[in-house]
Amino acid sequence: MVVGVDVTCWANARGYGRFARELMAALVALAPEHRFVCFGDRRAFEAFPLAAPNVEHVVVALDASPTLAAAADGARSPRDMLRLTRAVWRSAPDVFFSPSVYTYFPLPPGQRAVVTIHDAIAERFPELTLPTPRARLFWRLKVGLALRQARLVLTVSEHAKRDIARVLGVAPSRIRVAVEAPADAYFPTTADEATAQARAHGVPHGAPWFTYVGGFNPHKRLDLIIRAHATIARESSRPPHLLLVGATSGDVFHGETGKLRALIAESGTEGLVHWTGFVPDESLRALHTGAIASLLPSECEGFGLPAVEAAACGAPVIATTESPLPELLAGGGLFVTPGDLEALTNAMRRMLSDAPFRQACAASALGAARALTWTDGARATLDALVEAAA
Repeated sequence: MVVGVDVTCWANARGYGRFARELMAALVALAPEHRFVCFGDRRAFEAFPLAAPNVEHVVVALDASPTLAAAADGARSPRDMLRLTRAVWRSAPDVFFSPSVYTYFPLPPGQRAVVTIHDAIAERFPELTLPTPRARLFWRLKVGLALRQARLVLTVSEHAKRDIARVLGVAPSRIRVAVEAPADAYFPTTADEATAQARAHGVPHGAPWFTYVGGFNPHKRLDLIIRAHATIARESSRPPHLLLVGATSGDVFHGETGKLRALIAESGTEGLVHWTGFVPDESLRALHTGAIASLLPSECEGFGLPAVEAAACGAPVIATTESPLPELLAGGGLFVTPGDLEALTNAMRRMLSDAPFRQACAASALGAARALTWTDGARATLDALVEAAA
């Protein structure tokens, strides 16, 4: 079987880029008898030069990289999308795989396809994810076209599957689930490594810290994290620090870093909150290993990969109930209703003050994370591709 793949999303540093890279590496290794023809721009292949005997690279010259042009308030040029469409037409794969609807482009008529929709967050919370009516219109048009052209829809959890069926009106019989997993780079480090890495990011020796990893977008509810952290800091003799891990510039998603910085200043916690910028996996695993907990109290998560990666390093989690995390990481932390500041504050307070409870959660989180593998996700994806190609 010849499988065409949209790999333009490989260059993205966020969750959907991680999904595309990890899943494709596992898929190629799992199915050596199939040939994978990867269509992407030069930036994508520079970010992840996947090489194997059954992998072919088709570099398509584009005016703008899709991972930059497909921004929350931007749009890709019709000419660039047509170039990708023509490249697929010339290759005529048996089935085409889009690892993310975010960089989806129109496929040739009649092309069998599987498209990945990670969640229905943009549809449920349009004002929190897409800043303008124009951006929301383009998003609806793109997702609508992807759903019309796809034989099957792939998603990352049963929770996301239910949302996609309910919100987007996709029949559950058309949806397949390929669960994500932590990358191999995530595992517990030593306490000394954790302390050294925390000090490198501004945490004094001996001080506790929480981590947040991800984008600084409204639906992630960083405002609640900052307020809850400020409350705990005021009442603690040894106030915890807060590490905000992620790029603060160049994010193609709808962000609110200015508002968050103002809120930190208003809370009087500038000395306790650290904007780390992007942190590579090798350093991030140490920050997670020594953390009191990893925080992800979003309005919704299709999967919640940052929390699973933290759990793989032995960190307990405090995360949203609007996600698969309460099931995936059962016993591995505390799960709070979106928007509930009091619940989030209480959860952070308990993790900070109750060491035996925190240690028990950490052990459960680590065990649950280790049970997840990209090979399992690749197997489910391959099944969907074979089904769609038939």
